[in-house]
Amino acid sequence: MPRDQLLGTPRPRNRKIEAELQRALADIIARELKDPRVGNVTISAVDLAPDKRMARVYFTPFASPHPVEEVRAGLTRAAGFLRGAVSRRLGLRYAPRLQFVFDDAFDKAAELTGLINQAVARDRGDGES
Repeated sequence: MPRDQLLGTPRPRNRKIEAELQRALADIIARELKDPRVGNVTISAVDLAPDKRMARVYFTPFASPHPVEEVRAGLTRAAGFLRGAVSRRLGLRYAPRLQFVFDDAFDKAAELTGLINQAVARDRGDGES
């Protein structure tokens, strides 16, 4: 199931809110979050529930010395702070509860590219023999 349909979100208004949440979270995490476990994190997507009470935040650690689970723990620990900061920044009456999910799409894409390159190299090697 596509990532943007996981929560069954009606799209037009929520897409705008999701984009604003993504930008605000990325900025707040980069500038204001002090947890050393988090470090550089890319917020790749945000999926907002139809009732706007919960948002899944997809993240990818970028050159982090900490394992993914530690980064997720740091983000989860800071969820209350992030929720309040996002609410103030975007002027939301009710900020959604944040659930952090590791986005492994980049890893899967790199793995798939490697497999394709291996297959192409193998085909070229067989064609030349």
